[in-house]
Amino acid sequence: MSVEPEPPSEPRVAPQPRLRMLPLIIFSSRWLQLPLYLGLIVAQCVYIVLFVKELWHVSTHALEWTEQQIMMSVLALIDVVMISNLLLMVIVGGYETFVSRLDLQGHPDEPEWLGHVNASVLKIKLAMAIIGISSIALLRTFIEAGNLGSDRAGLTEQGVMWQVLIHITFIASAIGIAFVDRLSVATARGHD
Repeated sequence: MSVEPEPPSEPRVAPQPRLRMLPLIIFSSRWLQLPLYLGLIVAQCVYIVLFVKELWHVSTHALEWTEQQIMMSVLALIDVVMISNLLLMVIVGGYETFVSRLDLQGHPDEPEWLGHVNASVLKIKLAMAIIGISSIALLRTFIEAGNLGSDRAGLTEQGVMWQVLIHITFIASAIGIAFVDRLSVATARGHD
């Protein structure tokens, strides 16, 4: 006498809880951010155009420019890439955190950082990206600082000072954000 195996049972899916009208409206309002993220995608496209334009510019003048001019153009390219990376973090991380899940688990191109992104992690990553962008701008300023006092100078000593102070403020802000985040994690662990 043979016993036929039972077919595998379908996993039960828990019914979605029904929200009352006001919580439903409030919760659904997160979709109002969708046009903002789509607008940032358009801004990303603008940065692609800017990158191609700058790359074409440096490529066509490579044989006639000085090393300093090429370095400044390459730094401009790096600046565009870093701002573009910042946009990508805001678009993907912000959408995943505040609007809806992307359901990328198991996708071979899923960004490593996306698996553990939350508002706190996103703030720290954004602060670090802003510091990187500010560092590139400051490096460009330091390279141009050799022209201070001449007619070719595109900046003043006071302008350099303000850029350094702003950069230091970005660094202090990032340290502050990381410190507050660490305190909140430690406090949450203490309550568990």
